[in-house]
Amino acid sequence: MTLSDYSSYDGLGLAALVKAGDVTPAELAEAAIERIEKHNPALNAVVLKLYDEGRATAKAPPKGPFHGVPFLMKDAFGDMKGSATRDGSRFRSGEPATQDSTLAARFKASGVVILGRTNVPEYTLLPTTENEIYGAACNPWNPLHSTGGSSGGSGAAVAAGIVPMAHANDSGGSIRIPASACGLVGLKPTRGRNPLGPDYGDVVAGLCSEHVVTRSVRDCAAMLDCTHGGDVGDPYAAPPVERPYLDEIKRDPGKLRIAVLSKDASGKAFHADCTAGVAATAKLLSGLGHEVEEAALPIGADEAAGLFLPMWAAYLAWDIDAEAERRGRPPKDDELQGLTWGFYEIGKTVTASQFLDLRTKAQAMSRRIAQFMVKYDVTLTSTLAMPPIRNGVIDLTTRDAMTGFLPLADYVPYTPVQNLTGQPAMSLPLHWSADGLPVGMMFAARFGDEATLFRLAAQLEAAQPWAGRHPKIWG
Repeated sequence: MTLSDYSSYDGLGLAALVKAGDVTPAELAEAAIERIEKHNPALNAVVLKLYDEGRATAKAPPKGPFHGVPFLMKDAFGDMKGSATRDGSRFRSGEPATQDSTLAARFKASGVVILGRTNVPEYTLLPTTENEIYGAACNPWNPLHSTGGSSGGSGAAVAAGIVPMAHANDSGGSIRIPASACGLVGLKPTRGRNPLGPDYGDVVAGLCSEHVVTRSVRDCAAMLDCTHGGDVGDPYAAPPVERPYLDEIKRDPGKLRIAVLSKDASGKAFHADCTAGVAATAKLLSGLGHEVEEAALPIGADEAAGLFLPMWAAYLAWDIDAEAERRGRPPKDDELQGLTWGFYEIGKTVTASQFLDLRTKAQAMSRRIAQFMVKYDVTLTSTLAMPPIRNGVIDLTTRDAMTGFLPLADYVPYTPVQNLTGQPAMSLPLHWSADGLPVGMMFAARFGDEATLFRLAAQLEAAQPWAGRHPKIWG
């Protein structure tokens, strides 16, 4: 390998080169650093550079299946000892963490070399990555457009070939949305599959799941093999895994029963590019021998949003109040964006009994969808209702949260559903808009059944490869 070829390899590919002695972890770290320096002025994907720490890690003895592979951590959750997690906010104290999160420790044990942190919207609030402390992350397919959010910095860095994979988390679509916007593989695992310790048992009554965004299905599977499994004190656990996920991608998915959701829950059609993507993917699936039929989830038009938004607002209020307690004072006016203030104020109005009522209703909805999934192995829909929006569409300064969120009202039709139900769901880069922007297709499986998603994803990756399709800003 020459270092000019670096971006053409996925994570396991780079690890194989290291193992064979064709390249050293130090050389890979320098290749990634070179690309951060080259592309970050245009992308604004990396907001904290940890080059010295990464270079030191690259000299460490071999360990894990991803030994020597460059990696980035999202600037939300994923605490690392000695490094600050800012959540894209001025109100975060910026004090270094005193210990690694369980997930960060497992990432490190996989052998990756962590070189920095990636951009997020303030408090991971938006499905786009724009904030006043760092500025907007820009999509490598077209820098005028959003990377999606909240893991948008990670999405941009992976899509541009800076690193083959990066940390991401998902409470309402924040892995799958940037995967869709940036042309990547993005899995939200089953609730409880990856740990949130030692600081959290769960987040927002189980809405949040941790994982990565990648360019290949096998990297997604192999990293989940490295990180999944309960931790001491977890409040609940995901169903046991039958075999390594890396083995699952080698298995035939068989003939699956697939429900196609070609409209949102209210019956509104998606953007023409997204509709075309769902139709083309359904045709591809049928050609591969799967049983495909149009269906609709057994939920009300606004049911998922009506549950998700107040639950998320209540969580935001708790998170800001917890930071205020740590700092010994409330946030100042200029320490939160206007839109964050607006959502925080809504969250403060959600009472404990109301939150428990929301959770109970979410569980009832989950049971209905679980019954629906008895008939179907997988659902297919467009990850987003339209191609990636432009940066600047969202007014970060307004305190009127409903006005601020209005441009996003129809943008994420189904991603919060799987956060409410705990199901695994994966966005795959199977379609592009007429303007050349990625349009991800989302697949959801039964609770605990990532295995089916991995088998199907590997089949689709082989049938309609995307590895050779690169954005304008690349390599």
